[in-house]
Amino acid sequence: MYSTCIYCNKPLGSNETLEAFPVGERLGFDSARGRLWVVCRACERWNLSPLDERWEAVEQAERAYRDTRRRVATENVGLAKLRDGTTLVRIGEPLRPEFAAWRYGDQFGRRRNRALLVAGGGVVALVGVVVGGAVAGASVGGFAWMIARAGRSIIHGRGETVVARIRSEQHGLMLVRRRHLAESTIGPEPDGELGLYLRFKDGSARFTGREAERIAAIVVPKVNRFGGTKVEVAKAVDAIEDAGSSDRFLGHLAATAPGRTKAWIAQRRGRWGRGSRDFTKYGLFSLPSAQRLALEMALHEESERRAMEGELEELERAWREAEEVAAISDNLLVPESVDEEFRRLREGSR
Repeated sequence: MYSTCIYCNKPLGSNETLEAFPVGERLGFDSARGRLWVVCRACERWNLSPLDERWEAVEQAERAYRDTRRRVATENVGLAKLRDGTTLVRIGEPLRPEFAAWRYGDQFGRRRNRALLVAGGGVVALVGVVVGGAVAGASVGGFAWMIARAGRSIIHGRGETVVARIRSEQHGLMLVRRRHLAESTIGPEPDGELGLYLRFKDGSARFTGREAERIAAIVVPKVNRFGGTKVEVAKAVDAIEDAGSSDRFLGHLAATAPGRTKAWIAQRRGRWGRGSRDFTKYGLFSLPSAQRLALEMALHEESERRAMEGELEELERAWREAEEVAAISDNLLVPESVDEEFRRLREGSR
C-alpha cells in the first residue's frame, strides 16, 4: 500500500473511514468497475490503487457514502464529506434522494419538542396566574379576553417579536417580525425561479432567484417553529422525491403556492391589532405543514448543492482522465477471478 502520490511524490494523507484502506483524505471509487483511487490534495491527480487492496475498501466506501448526511451528485459523480474530514467521490448512477427522512427527521422532532416544552411551560404559568387571581377573589370573566390573547401568544408566538435580521444590498438591514411572515408570499418568476415577497419593518420588497432562496432559507424555519411529526416529515420527503429533486420541488411549489399563500393585509391598512389572532392562517403560515417542511429541506439542500457543485465539475473532469488510465491498467494480465469480483460488486451496488 503506497502513501505518496505517484505523480508529485507528496504525502497522500490518511483516513479513519476505510479500515481496509486507511490511505488518503479524498478517495474516488467505482463499485460497478471495482476501482479505487486516492486523489492527491497537492496536485489533484488520481492514484489508482492496486487490485488486491480494493475489494473490501470499495464496499466500505459505498456503505460510508450511503450513510453520510452531506452528499451531492451529478449524473456521473457524487461527492460526500464525512465527519472525520474524509471526502468520498462516488462514480456511477446517483442514488435516489433518500437524504431527507433521516437527515431532517431528528432535527424537526427536536425542534417540535423544544417548542412544545416552551409553550407548555407558558400555559402552565398562565393557568397559575388565573388560579391565583381566582383565589384572590378577582373575576376571571372580567379579563377573559386578555387570558385568551395571552394563551394564543404563548402557543403561536407574539406577532411583534423580531424573528429575523436580514441584510440586503438594496434595503440594508431588514427587521422581520413574526406577523410579517403572514404578510409574505412566494410565487413563480417569469423564468420559473422562486420569487419571494417579503414584508419587514417599514417596508417590503420582492426578491428573485438565488436571493429569494437565501432569504427564504432564513425565514421559513421561523414559520416551521413547531418542527414536524414523523408523518409530516415523511410526507415532506415524498413531496421532494415525487418532484425528482430539490430544485424541481421549489419550482413546482412556486407555481402552486400563490393560490394558498394569500397575505394578511390588515396591518397595511392600519388595523393590525384587530383580529390579529388569525395571522398564523395567512401568508407563509398558510402552506400545509408538510409543504412548509419540504420547502425548508429543499432550500437547505439547494444551498449545500451549489456550494459543492463547483468541486464536482472539476472532479468529473479529472475522473474521466483517470478512468482512461485505469481501464488500460486493469485490463493488463487480469485473471478471471478479478472479473468475477467485478460482477459481484456490480450486483451488490444495485
